[in-house]
Amino acid sequence: MQISFILCVLIGTFLHPAPGEVVGNFWDSPDCLKFFYKNKVPELGSTQADVVLLCQRFLNTYHFATLYNTYYHIAAYSAYIFEPSNGGGRDKNWYLEPQLINDTWSGEMTDGYKLWKENPGIYLGERQALDEDYTNSGFDRGHLNPNGHHAVPGRNSTFTLTNVVPQNPKLNQNAWRLHESKMTNMFKADCNQAYVLVGAIPSLNNWIIKNNVKRVNIPEYIWNAYCCVDQNGRPVYSGAATAVNNELNVVVEHTLDEMVDFLQQYSDAPVGELFSGQCKP
Repeated sequence: MQISFILCVLIGTFLHPAPGEVVGNFWDSPDCLKFFYKNKVPELGSTQADVVLLCQRFLNTYHFATLYNTYYHIAAYSAYIFEPSNGGGRDKNWYLEPQLINDTWSGEMTDGYKLWKENPGIYLGERQALDEDYTNSGFDRGHLNPNGHHAVPGRNSTFTLTNVVPQNPKLNQNAWRLHESKMTNMFKADCNQAYVLVGAIPSLNNWIIKNNVKRVNIPEYIWNAYCCVDQNGRPVYSGAATAVNNELNVVVEHTLDEMVDFLQQYSDAPVGELFSGQCKP
């Protein structure tokens, strides 16, 4: 049975630096559009009421873009530009997006514990996952946009709960981690810039459940796709990968065209190009 995977890119909610200001799509902000190769936002489906578009802001700087599903409480995808790491450990905080709680609040991601302390009596998890959802769930807080593909402070910005999904620990800590490390080595050796999309395909009915409430969908697949370009912005090579989100711990590599065909199986609308010209030289 096919899983509905309709992603909205034409109409949605976008977080802008001015608190409470929203725009209709990624094209309205160069700060967010820059994470997509040649400003090509993937046309992965038609509009869906539960999907919002986030420009992830940390320390008053934009670090990546996320298409977030407020029903599943997981990101459909994040888009970013690879940065060689400059060291730094894992952030101890897990951040929330304040405007998913109240659209008049700040557009900058904020530590979830701080938000809870400052807003007693207000439930923070109606439209996004909370740190407590993952506690004792048996799943890792699996980064879509990996912290190891960024320099500080971009590295810290990936610790927003709108960028993580429930990931099988064996997959997250082994095969998928090794695949991300392989990407790092390729990008550092051969790319002037590397544009990356990384996402999740929600499961039909597999959830982290807390107090008899479905809180976070456990995705069936994790996937990514990338476009490596030279100093003139011309494609050098591309690729993609998928992994079933279970303990089999297997990553399968694909071409971009194969990835489009894969995603099409879970979409009710044409997927189209993932990158401009499918990143072909």
